[in-house]
Amino acid sequence: MSLSNKISIEITPDQSAAIAAAFQQLKTVLAPVLTINLTAEDRQSTLKMGDKTLAFVNKTLDYAAQNETLVPSYVDLSEARKDNKLAADLYVIFQQLSTLLRAVEDTGMVAGSEAYEAALIIYHSIKGASRSDIPGTQVIYNDLKQRFPGRGKVIITPEQ
Repeated sequence: MSLSNKISIEITPDQSAAIAAAFQQLKTVLAPVLTINLTAEDRQSTLKMGDKTLAFVNKTLDYAAQNETLVPSYVDLSEARKDNKLAADLYVIFQQLSTLLRAVEDTGMVAGSEAYEAALIIYHSIKGASRSDIPGTQVIYNDLKQRFPGRGKVIITPEQ
């Protein structure tokens, strides 16, 4: 246990299986929709739509539907409305996934921090035992110290 134990839970095998099944279901449901795979260059050059742009696009497409004579002949208004609806629907999904991803990231970060803090405390204990010539500890210390090549002392504080 680390010095500041903010989290003490586990994901059970049943939960892990349910999560994997839920992700598989989500991938299956979204497979017909998520057909685009942009390159880095494509991502950079593609117009982006956020909250403000979404409102602009909605308003523009509404005006276009009311004033079809203002729509250039090379613009397919029904396709533009379909694209806009898909973008809006995907944005809602994106927001939900982003919230979930942030929660997973935050929880994983705290769990990892606590595990790393505990490992550093144990490492320093092994290092001290090795310096005191406790049998068997030198091999363990030599193996673990490879994590810190070329570094000076590893300092641990309660805030870490």
